[in-house]
Order: sequence, then C-alpha cells, then structure tokens
Amino acid sequence: MTGFETFWAIHGNLVLTLGTNALLALSIWVTLSCGMLTMANAGFMALGAYSSSILTTQYNVAYPLALLVACGVPAVVAGIIGRRTLRISGVYLAMATLAFGEVVRIAILNAEPLTGGALGLNSIPQLTQWWHVVLALAAVIVLLQSMRRSRVGRAFEAIREDETAAGLMGINVQAHKSTAFMIGAAIAGLAGGLNAHLTFFIGPNEYGFDRGVEILAMAILGGVSSIIGPILGSATLTLLPEVLRGMNDYRLIVNGLILVAVVLFLPKGMWNPRGIQQFFARRKGGAA
Repeated sequence: MTGFETFWAIHGNLVLTLGTNALLALSIWVTLSCGMLTMANAGFMALGAYSSSILTTQYNVAYPLALLVACGVPAVVAGIIGRRTLRISGVYLAMATLAFGEVVRIAILNAEPLTGGALGLNSIPQLTQWWHVVLALAAVIVLLQSMRRSRVGRAFEAIREDETAAGLMGINVQAHKSTAFMIGAAIAGLAGGLNAHLTFFIGPNEYGFDRGVEILAMAILGGVSSIIGPILGSATLTLLPEVLRGMNDYRLIVNGLILVAVVLFLPKGMWNPRGIQQFFARRKGGAA
C-alpha cells in the first residue's frame, strides 16, 4: 500500500467531509448575501439526505438521479415556505426558519415506516466518491461566482445594503429573496445527499439545532464578504477537533478559545483582505 493509499484509508472520510461542509457553508452564504439570516439549512440538508437515501435504498434509483432529487426537494419546499416566511426579517426570520428545521426533524421521527424514525436509516450504499464531492463543490463555486457578478448578484447586494432603497430602484425584493432561499436550499440538499451516501447511516438527531448553528458559524467565522470565507470557515471548524485530538479533555476548551479569539480580533471573519490591508496600513502609519 502506497503512502497516499494509507493516508486516504485513514483520512478519506475527513477529506470528503471538508467538501460537504464547504457546501453547507456556501448554502447559508447565499441567503446572507441577500441580507437574510436563515437557520433552515439543517432541515434542507435532512430533506436532501433522506429523499436521496430512500430512493437508493428502497427503490434502487440511480445515484445521479437521487442527487438531483436531493437538490430539487429542498428547493421546492423552500419556494413554498418562502412565500410567507420571507416577508419577515432579522431575528424573527431566524426563529421562523429554525422552527421549520425542527418541524422537519420531528416529521422524520414520526414517519418511521419510511425514514426509520429515531433509529434512522441504515445500510445506505456508500456511493459518494471523492470526485463527486470535488465536482459538486467546483460546480457550486462557479455558479455562485457567476451569479455574484451578474445582475441577480448585484440585486442581492443592493437588498442586503438597504431593502427599502432596493425596492424603490425597481428590484423585486421578494422574488430575489425567494431565489436566494431556494438556491441555498438546493445546495444544502446536495450536501445532505452526498454526506448520506458517505456515512452509511443517517439519523434525525444529526439535523437538529446544533447542526443549524454549526452551519451558520462556518460562514460567519470565515467571513461573508466573499465565497472564500465560508469555505475557510468550514475547513477550520471541521479540522480543529482533529488537530486538537491529542489534548484529550482540554480539546473543547482550546477549541472554544480559538474561536473566541477569531471573533474578537477578526470581527468580519477570517477572510477579509480589505481589513488586513487596513490593519497593516495603520501599523505602517503608526511606525512612521
């Protein structure tokens, strides 16, 4: 066995988890870029994971088609609930979308014949390969980067800066919010489908409040000023527990201290080139 094969046998799942977590961080970055604080991404991830897993395990549906369904089901649900939910904003929107995530989790718990209930779904075929994750992440990055430079992306930015002014400029605020919400839901569902066919088992408790907060933390920690920020934040939160594994009982304390330090000294996230330039400019000016 070569060195790479040995590395992949030990760390392969971790590497693929980096990719799926990056997708989750990007899924919430889309709504944040449109000025919406939503917490439904864990629920959308659950919809993608369960819908694709049920298709492959119980109906022998081809994996590519199952992944398309994993994207489509959350997007359709987001379009339906977004008609009413997106009329509110701020913390009220966060609470409403968080409640939706809990509704999804409870629905999965009670649909035992189909979802396995509290016991979850077992024996999911491990169909996710490294190139599936790489291709999905690359496609999403290209899509979001292209969208950001387009008229839609500029409309998102205008809505985030001032929703009222954007409306007066002729931008259809509700339609653009709904679009961002549906795109984010589709990406979260894709991450759920890929992850489900990587881990062999899924359960409803994987998609609760903790996962929703974790997804938001990935984007905020990395910074939402660019696409690189959420990817960096997701990598940090995924790798920190592994890097600190040797600290045993002190691991969670050190993990928390590092995150607090990042929030205090980098309030706009880890990836903020403009802030770094300003910092060094101030240092240079002070030295002069």
